[in-house]
Amino acid sequence: MSRGEEKTGGSVQERTRPRTEQKEPEVYDVVLLNDDYTPMMFVVEILEQVFHKHPAEAYRVMMQVHVNGRGVAGSYPWEIAETKADTVASLARENGFPLKATVEEA
Repeated sequence: MSRGEEKTGGSVQERTRPRTEQKEPEVYDVVLLNDDYTPMMFVVEILEQVFHKHPAEAYRVMMQVHVNGRGVAGSYPWEIAETKADTVASLARENGFPLKATVEEA
């Protein structure tokens, strides 16, 4: 008999690990900030292309940015939110607009 069989009486025992609960990743909002120079249609295009909003939803968010000075474009895990904010900055810069996007805790 092997040493393991003596301890278990010949039966197989499984090692069990305590189950760890998987946490949902923290969510962050990508917020677009209003300025006096970026055309409304450019903001709508950004919302459709970068954030995959339908035209009506993109228009609603753009109006929220225009009227309130800021609007939530989407909520994502940190890395995705940061990438989308960087993409907005790059596209705005390429097109000569000062549109800004920030990442905030949801």
